[in-house]
Amino acid sequence: MGTESWPFETAIRGVVELLARGEYPAVERLSAGIRLTAQEMAAAINEYGRHLIVPPSAAAAPLDVIPHADGGGWSVYVPLWTLEEGHSDLTLQLTVRPEPDGGHRVEVDDLHVL
Repeated sequence: MGTESWPFETAIRGVVELLARGEYPAVERLSAGIRLTAQEMAAAINEYGRHLIVPPSAAAAPLDVIPHADGGGWSVYVPLWTLEEGHSDLTLQLTVRPEPDGGHRVEVDDLHVL
């Protein structure tokens, strides 16, 4: 886990904000429905039993980023925060892929306890 900034960090923080607001269909659209559906995201968060919040900007943990061996993207682990716990054990697992226009496509792979 590093403290550097990544070019896709703003996009990932946007996904966290959408999840914290319960906007699961918007997250599903962003990730083109790859891997997790809105219903699966909602079920994982509901099963965790706590309320997601956007972490305070000063407290947001650095992203755990693993470059893909083929250079075609990154696996990213994002620690999530809840109202009840602050920094929680719930982790958002993403795949980030570069787009030809210089942007990044974010795919939600999993929501799980680490």
